[in-house]
Amino acid sequence: MNPVPAASAAPSAVRRSRRRLCLAAVVVATTTALATVTMTAHAAVPPPPSGWSLVWSDDFTGAAGTLPSSANWIIDTGTSYPGGPANWGTGEIQTYTSNTANLSQDGTGNLRITPLRDGSGRWTSARIETVRTDFKPPAGGVLALEGRIQMPNVTGAEAAGYWPAFWALGSPYRGNYQNWPGVGEFDVMENVNGINSVWGVLHCGVAPGGPCNEFNGIGNSRACPGSTCQAAFHTYRFEWDASVSPQQLRWYVDGQLFHTVSQSQVGSYWGQMTNHGGYFMLLNVAMGGGFPNGVAGTTTPTSATVSGRPMLVDYVAAYTRGGGTAPPTTAPPTTPPPGGTVDAYSTIQAEAFNAQNGVQVEACSEGGQDIGSLSNGDWVRYDNVDFGSSPPRDFLARVASGAAAGVSGLVEVRVDSLSNSPIGSFAVANTGGWQSWRSVPGNVASVTGRHTVYLTFSSGQPADFVNVNWFTFRR
Repeated sequence: MNPVPAASAAPSAVRRSRRRLCLAAVVVATTTALATVTMTAHAAVPPPPSGWSLVWSDDFTGAAGTLPSSANWIIDTGTSYPGGPANWGTGEIQTYTSNTANLSQDGTGNLRITPLRDGSGRWTSARIETVRTDFKPPAGGVLALEGRIQMPNVTGAEAAGYWPAFWALGSPYRGNYQNWPGVGEFDVMENVNGINSVWGVLHCGVAPGGPCNEFNGIGNSRACPGSTCQAAFHTYRFEWDASVSPQQLRWYVDGQLFHTVSQSQVGSYWGQMTNHGGYFMLLNVAMGGGFPNGVAGTTTPTSATVSGRPMLVDYVAAYTRGGGTAPPTTAPPTTPPPGGTVDAYSTIQAEAFNAQNGVQVEACSEGGQDIGSLSNGDWVRYDNVDFGSSPPRDFLARVASGAAAGVSGLVEVRVDSLSNSPIGSFAVANTGGWQSWRSVPGNVASVTGRHTVYLTFSSGQPADFVNVNWFTFRR
């Protein structure tokens, strides 16, 4: 990690090093529909304007004190991804948890992400990312990622170190954690230290330097319209427009354009950040790290920083306009009928293996059976899995884990031989219990035709770390 000079920091770099952006005002243009700025949550995600289609959303209408939907969100915990850079690569000092004190729906239509400091001065907070990793525009169309959010309502010295964000990462980052910034990062909204400003930034190419001037990124910022970013809800929106040539990226707050990046600014690296399965969205509130420290000119949080000021999220949504068919939903395909082959794009029940090593079959809380007691070196084999003539973009597995703290591992996909390198994988740690199920996607390399498929399980610890209910491949 390359530290950012104290006087010249700015938003995230896959939560790695921070970059420099000025707080200068910018000339803005108004889009057709300005968002209403209020202090309340909407009853539902607003309907899309004419010509747009809603392809995914969450309006956080669950009961008070409940976690967000596990069908929509993965809850990140700890201080890094398994094998990823420490402190999420940014120097932020909090530990992320799945505790409802840090992360919960409030019963009035909002998600609350609340940083808390305990009596010993340790900070906790929350970070979530969408299960889906396929957010991208249809061919020749436009993608919009939008969230209606109130930043933590704290300013001045009491806000030192607060770092709320709504952003997106290229899908190949999940399970790799070493391929940033080439996979791409879109920072839809970032803020630090209670400043009345929203930052929008693109990260791409190589670091340091490259077409996106890493570790700074290509970014801009402006004050929130009407009232401060901290005192009210505002709508933050990012658009990726593939209907024009060169393609264009645009950032808005309350319908007002404040930042634009053209494909021509990125050059040959554009394909690297766009020719993959898509993006996943993230919401988090970090404490301390390169960006807030650089802006403050000192280490944050400080003794004056107050605990317990939440970021409120009314809704998050993805829309598309024009082009081809909208991206598919996360619902898995139906189980294939009996036959000599298995459709790779059907739901493949984990217990329907043809051979195994070290695997236990048990009753599943979601019905039927799952495979469990999976630890380093275990594997299951599925014969005659047919991928057809079009390769998958990723695979999705339904997993659960009650592993102890510090125990995690990889779920890997191999084809034809156990000795072949994995074509895809994802990391998993404790999900809240051995029957606390979560759908987790992983990217896969191109594969077509009929193959023997292996799920293999690897970990640096000898303990069991995961159960699997089903898996499927997705085009």
